[in-house]
Amino acid sequence: MAIYTNSYETFDSNDKREDLANVIYNISPTETPFMSSIGTGTANGTKHEWQTDSLAAAAANLVIEGDDSPNRALVATTRLLNHTQISTKPVVVTGTQEVVSKAGVTSEMAYQIAKAGKEIKRDMELDMTGKQEAAAGSSGTGRASRAFESWITTNELHGSGGSTSGAGAVTDGTQRVLTETLLKSNLKKCYDEGGNPDLLLVGSFNKQKVSGFTGNSTRMDMAEDRSLVATIDVYVSDFGEVRVVSDRILRSSGRTALVCDTEMWATAFLRPFQVQDLAKTGDAEKKQLLVEYTLVSKNEAASGKIADLTTS
Repeated sequence: MAIYTNSYETFDSNDKREDLANVIYNISPTETPFMSSIGTGTANGTKHEWQTDSLAAAAANLVIEGDDSPNRALVATTRLLNHTQISTKPVVVTGTQEVVSKAGVTSEMAYQIAKAGKEIKRDMELDMTGKQEAAAGSSGTGRASRAFESWITTNELHGSGGSTSGAGAVTDGTQRVLTETLLKSNLKKCYDEGGNPDLLLVGSFNKQKVSGFTGNSTRMDMAEDRSLVATIDVYVSDFGEVRVVSDRILRSSGRTALVCDTEMWATAFLRPFQVQDLAKTGDAEKKQLLVEYTLVSKNEAASGKIADLTTS
C-alpha cells in the first residue's frame, strides 16, 4: 500500500532521540562453585600454617587382666603451610566520565569496582582450582598460593605420563575419557583414606559425560523423583551422595575433575576485599580493588582428582 505524497517520515527527521536501553547486559558467568562451597577463615601472616593429624590404624586390642600397661609411642602432628596471594584490579575513571549522563550507570566508578569484584572472584576460582605451586615470593616476585591440583598427592589418578610430586609439581599426561570406573576408583581411594567427598567439579564436556553414565550399578539422584535423568545433580556413590557441578573456570576447560571433601578446604583471608584510593595525579579518579588470601587444605587425603581428561 502506498503512503501519502510528501508524508514526513522518520527517515526524513533529524530530531529523533537515540533509543538506548537504560541497562547494561553482561552474560559473562560469575559462578565460583569451588569458592562458594568451601569455608572461610583468617590468616595472620603471609605464611599461613596449620596442623593435621590422623588416627592409628585399627588393630586387635586386648590385654590380660591386671596387665601392666606398656608405654605407647606417640606421633607428632604434621605441620602444613601455604602463602598468601595478592590479587588486584585497578580502576581509573576520568572526572568527565564520572559526571556525564550515562545509560545503565549512575556512577562509572561504582560500576567498574563492582565489575572488578566479579572478575577477581573468577581469577581466584581459576587460581585455587588449578595446578599452581606455592611460592614464597621475593622483592620482585609475587607470592603464590598452592592450588587444589597441586595439593592432591594421595588420591590422584593421572593419564599416561602425568604425575604430581610430593611437593605439588603437576605434570600433565595423556588425556583420556572420563569413565564411571575412574570416578568410582577415586571415590574409593578418598573413602579409604578417611575422606567423605561431597562435590565433584567438572567442565561442561565432562558434566555431560557423567550424565551419560548408564551402568547397572550407577544411581542418579534428583531431589524431585530420584530417577535417571539427562542432568545429574547428585551422584549416589557407594560412599555417599556427591553433588556434580559444572565449573566454567577450571583450567583448560576442565581437563581435571576435582573430587572434593568441602569440609577439608577453606579460603583464609589476610586482607579481605577492599577498595583502596590511589594517588591522584590528574583529572581522574584512581582506585584499586584488592584481596590477599590463601587456600587451606586441612587434609588433602580427604579429596582426590581425576587428571588428564579429554574436554571435547
